Amino acid sequence: MTRIVISSDHADIELRKTIAAHVASKGFEVEDIGPMTSESTHYPKHGAEAASKVASGEADLGILVCGTGQGIMMAANKVKGIRCGVCSDTFSARMIRQHNNANMLSMGARVIGEGLALDIVDAFLEAEFEGGRHGTRVDMITEIEAGA
Repeated sequence: MTRIVISSDHADIELRKTIAAHVASKGFEVEDIGPMTSESTHYPKHGAEAASKVASGEADLGILVCGTGQGIMMAANKVKGIRCGVCSDTFSARMIRQHNNANMLSMGARVIGEGLALDIVDAFLEAEFEGGRHGTRVDMITEIEAGA
């Protein structure tokens, strides 16, 4: 069973919980590690914690939410082995999996609504990496990350 870790900052708890329930209803194992109260918290902490679970293999994929999706994505991408993209449309969500072998998705709760967020999550989770020429490019990203 595919394991999905989900996190957010304090401003996006309801959307995160909706996404977690949606993903679980699709048969995925979900670990929600985001904050449970609206007390101010810092998105870099939550992005890095979720990314660490994906990078270590504790989770197969990750989904993140913050106001724009940008900040939490930047924090996640600082963790070695993470390829996280911000998506506001289903085409991009599908392509980051098919062409970039993304292992994390980030979305902006202030940018998209709940219905679109769930469609984006579905596109991301249903897509599969195509390999081939895309594999060569993902390998190049890994080499950059390794400092080669």
